[in-house]
Amino acid sequence: MALVRYGTATGRWVLLATVLGSSLAFIDATVVNIALPAIGRDLGADAAGLQWTVNGYGLSLAALVLLGGALGDRYGRRRIFQLGVAWFAASSLLCGLAPTTELLIVARVLQGMGGALLTPGALAILEASFVRQDRSRAIGAWSGLAGIGGALGPFLGGWLVQLGSWRLIFLINVPLALAVLAVTARHVPESRDTTVTGRGVDLAGVLTGAAGLGGLTYGFTAWPERGADSPVVLASLAVGIAGLIAFVLVERRVAHPMLPLDVFASRAFSAANVVTFLVYAANGGVFFLVVLNLQVVAGFPPLAAGIALLPVTVLMLLLSARAGMLAQRIGPRIPMTVGPLVCAAALAWLSAIGPGASYTVDVLPPVVLFGLGLAMLVAPLTATALGALGDTRAGIASGVNNAVARAAGLLSVAVLPLAAGIGGGSLTDPVALHPTYRTALLISAGLMVVGAAVAAVFVPRRLHEATPEAAGTPETPVRSFCDPAGPPRHPTPEHV
Repeated sequence: MALVRYGTATGRWVLLATVLGSSLAFIDATVVNIALPAIGRDLGADAAGLQWTVNGYGLSLAALVLLGGALGDRYGRRRIFQLGVAWFAASSLLCGLAPTTELLIVARVLQGMGGALLTPGALAILEASFVRQDRSRAIGAWSGLAGIGGALGPFLGGWLVQLGSWRLIFLINVPLALAVLAVTARHVPESRDTTVTGRGVDLAGVLTGAAGLGGLTYGFTAWPERGADSPVVLASLAVGIAGLIAFVLVERRVAHPMLPLDVFASRAFSAANVVTFLVYAANGGVFFLVVLNLQVVAGFPPLAAGIALLPVTVLMLLLSARAGMLAQRIGPRIPMTVGPLVCAAALAWLSAIGPGASYTVDVLPPVVLFGLGLAMLVAPLTATALGALGDTRAGIASGVNNAVARAAGLLSVAVLPLAAGIGGGSLTDPVALHPTYRTALLISAGLMVVGAAVAAVFVPRRLHEATPEAAGTPETPVRSFCDPAGPPRHPTPEHV
C-alpha cells in the first residue's frame, strides 16, 4: 500500500487509531493512583498490595515492550497492535471484575503485557505509514495528543470513582478498545519487515531480555520498601544484571536475534536512546516528586497538586507537531540540545518550591518553561530514534526506544529518591522531604544537561547524514516496505 500524507483523510484515521490505542496504555499508567484508597477499602488491600497494583503494570510493560516491537516487524505491525489492544481490553475487564487484591495484581500485569504489544506498534505504524517528510509532524501530533491521555488520568479516575466505583476505571477501557479495533481494521495499512518474515521467534532473547529488565525493575522498586540488604532486592538485581548480560550474549550469537545489535552501529539511533534514557529518568522523578512535594511541603490539596503540571500537557499538545516540523527543516541536533537545557533550567527553578509556595508565582512559571522544553525535545527525539534505522526496522526502533523510556522512568522513581537521601518514611514528613526534594530535582536537572551534551556531540545535524539509505534523496526516493505481499517499491509522485 502506498504511503499516506499527513492531513489526508487516511492520515487522520491512522493518527486517530494510534493516538486512541496509545492513550489506553497512558491513561492506565496514571488513572489507578487516584483510585487506590477505594481499592484498598473495597478489597482490604494493604500498602504492599496497593503498591504492586501500580507497579505490576509498569514492570511487565517495561520488560516486554521490546518484544512487542520485534513481533510487529515480523508478523505485521497492525496485527500486533490489534492483538495488544484486544489483550488490553480483556485484561481490563478482568481488572474490573477482580474479587481480590491478588487477582487484581495479576490482571494489572496482564494489562502491562497488552500495553507492551500496542505501544511500540503505534509508533511503528506512524513511521511506516506516512511519507518521510510528514513523519516528524505526525509523531509530534501523536506525542501531544497521546500525552493528553496521561494528563486526563487523574481527572477521569476521580470522576469515575466518585460516580460509582473504582471498577469503572478499568471497565471503560473495553468500549474504547473496541472503537480502536474498528478504526484500525478499516483504515490502518499493514506493514512489516519483509526480511524477517517466516523466521522463528528468538525465544532465548525474549526470556533473557524480560529477565534482565524485569529483575532490575522489580529490585529497584522493592528497594525502598525492603531495604538495600534484603535478599529479595539483591536476588532481583542479580537476576536483572545476569539477564541483561545473557541477553547481549544471546543476541550476538543467535541466527535471527530479536534485537540485532548492529542497530547500535547507527550513531543517531544510539545517541537518541541515550538521550531518551537520561531525559525520561529525569521526567520520572519530576512527575512523581513535584506533585508529592506540593502536597506534603507546600500544603496543596491533592487535586490542586494533580493539575499543577497540566500546562506541560497543554504545551505539548499545542507545540509538539510544530517542533517536529521545525526539526524536519533544521535537523534534530539543535532542538535535542536546546530542549533539555530549557528543561534543566525549569527543574532548577522548581527545586525552590517550599512551604507557603504560590502556584501563580512559584509553580506556574517553571512549569510552563518545563513544558516548552519538553515540547521542543520530544518529537525530534522520537522521530530520530525511529527514523535512524529506516522503514524496515521501525518496530525494532520503536520497541527499543519505548523500552528505554519505560525502564528509565520506572528506575528513576525508585533510585532518584534514594540518591537524594529520601528514606521510606520521610516521603510524608515535610521537614525531611523539603531538602531532599531539592536535591532530587537538581539531580534531574543534571541528567537533562548530560542529555543535552550527548545530543550536541553525537546526534547528527541532519538525520540523513547518518543514514543516507533511510532518508532518501530527490534522485533516489524513499523506499517503502508497507506492502507485505509485494517487494519494496518507490512512492508514486502523488504520495511524495
